[in-house]
Amino acid sequence: MNEMFASVDRFNKKLQDSGYWVFAGGLELPSAAKVVDATGGDVLTIDGPYAESKEFIGGFWVLNAEDLDEALGLAAEASKACKGRVEVRPFQGV
Repeated sequence: MNEMFASVDRFNKKLQDSGYWVFAGGLELPSAAKVVDATGGDVLTIDGPYAESKEFIGGFWVLNAEDLDEALGLAAEASKACKGRVEVRPFQGV
């Protein structure tokens, strides 16, 4: 785990130095989640993750890439650094 943390720290430094970095952060385990549902008359707050799953999001990066190809290249580096899959999504309307 320490090796992965060091690898991600190096990747984060590269992102910051190269101007891609906007924001990033790690997330607590799904067991720390709360789900809020205000779609009905009452506000319900439930312990636990929204969806039961074997996979979960451990953190995220918000990056400023020129285009999808550049974003996918950065995602490949991120995947190597964090030793996991990385999902790429653009912001709506950007």
